[in-house]
Amino acid sequence: MNSKSNYIVLIASALLLILAGCVANPLLNIENAPIQISAKHNSTDIKKAIMRAGAGLGWIIKEKKPGHLVGSIFLRKHSATVDIKYTNKAYSITYKDSENLNYDGTNIHKNYNGWVRNLNSRIQAELSML
Repeated sequence: MNSKSNYIVLIASALLLILAGCVANPLLNIENAPIQISAKHNSTDIKKAIMRAGAGLGWIIKEKKPGHLVGSIFLRKHSATVDIKYTNKAYSITYKDSENLNYDGTNIHKNYNGWVRNLNSRIQAELSML
């Protein structure tokens, strides 16, 4: 192969890697994640733990009504909003809305799923300290 062919192959490979990084993934929702806390804790403690978890990751968490929080995150030109519903036994994090994440009803930009995974992990950590 000559240097021009090598250059074309290199450019094509680079473009494929870039496109692979932008691939959408199936939307991740966390459904009925169990909460195991002692009887001395209540729904207010759970709400505070979820709010601390979100705040630590840059999420803005607001109470919509008892047992229902709404979390939003804004990064660069992207944003996502989730519903967080909880009881004393379980919680769920479900997609509500987004901007610039290419949500098509099934798939969404891979960063969204990472944000939700991180939020879920942090919620688990906060709840484990109750």
